[in-house]
Amino acid sequence: MAEVTPKVQLLSERELQVLELVAAGMTNEQISERLEISKRTVDNHISNILEKTHTANRVALVRWALQWGKVCIEDVNCCSIPATT
Repeated sequence: MAEVTPKVQLLSERELQVLELVAAGMTNEQISERLEISKRTVDNHISNILEKTHTANRVALVRWALQWGKVCIEDVNCCSIPATT
């Protein structure tokens, strides 16, 4: 029997912002300060993101984000167009 991959729900613009900051290695407290929202709100966003992406933790989430091109880390997984001369 074929394995069924669960459908991933779309992430909101704010969830994508939070995901980028998680991938940058920021803590929830640092994310809350950067986005000027409460830590509890960040906690809720991350919980929602984990549920929507069917990932179990931050490491799995970052792996998912890299795999699906949702984040770019230090020029890894980036789609840049080379300059022509």
